[in-house]
Amino acid sequence: MTPFLAELLGTMILIVLGAGVCAGVSLKKSFAAGSGWMVITMGWGLAVAVAVYAVGQISGAHLNPAVTLALALKGDFPWEDVPGYMLAQLIGAVLGAVIVYLHYLPHWKETEDPGTKLGVFATGGAIPNAFSNVLSEISGTFIFVLALLSMGANKFTDGLNPLLVGFLVVSIGLSLGGTTGYAINPARDLGPRIAHMLLPIAGKGSSNWGYAWIPIVGPLLGGGLAGLFYKAVFQGVWLQAFWYVLAANLIILIIAYLAGPNASTSARNKKAAA
Repeated sequence: MTPFLAELLGTMILIVLGAGVCAGVSLKKSFAAGSGWMVITMGWGLAVAVAVYAVGQISGAHLNPAVTLALALKGDFPWEDVPGYMLAQLIGAVLGAVIVYLHYLPHWKETEDPGTKLGVFATGGAIPNAFSNVLSEISGTFIFVLALLSMGANKFTDGLNPLLVGFLVVSIGLSLGGTTGYAINPARDLGPRIAHMLLPIAGKGSSNWGYAWIPIVGPLLGGGLAGLFYKAVFQGVWLQAFWYVLAANLIILIIAYLAGPNASTSARNKKAAA
């Protein structure tokens, strides 16, 4: 077992259990259909906990490019390992989404709405608005990574940390997830979205690539800022990179605001809305 394979398998487990709960709640003729947001947030929290338990002692169980970037900016993870970790996370996310597709194979045809099918794989704005959606992903990931780093500074009973990380994900989902579905993880959204595009899902519709940049850029910016903020405020070490990342956050938010609310929707969705 290598760290690359551990990140791949850990992220695959994360998506199988996370996207799996979305499929169970959303797809027609599933016994879990209509269970609601509480079930989805609990499912994602437990998915994270199980994945961290599975590979945490091998790779550190980042399972999220935003976490990998935050640790690298903070100086706790070697930059030369960042591309490999992120690639492993993306591959694992694609494979996890394929497994979910196969597991629920007869249910795709029974579910008419293309948006519901896409929602099993990828996130989207409850109210499509580029500025608000990217701000939600930045702030949600900032809180997630900041809390994650703060929890890591405490001593817990051996084996308890992954469970607490899972509860953190539940908390983020319940409190902040209602706006965009709280991707807070570029691989979690991009990998399954790629799978949605490639898989022969009956009546699947658009993969909404017009929105896809938000759950990639937002978490990376929010996670990176959180890592540097923790380094500065909690550890008293102000790195110059903090100001660069802060400026990048502000620039992206300004661009999203100037682009208008429809910058987070695909051309196909705009045409349908018209």
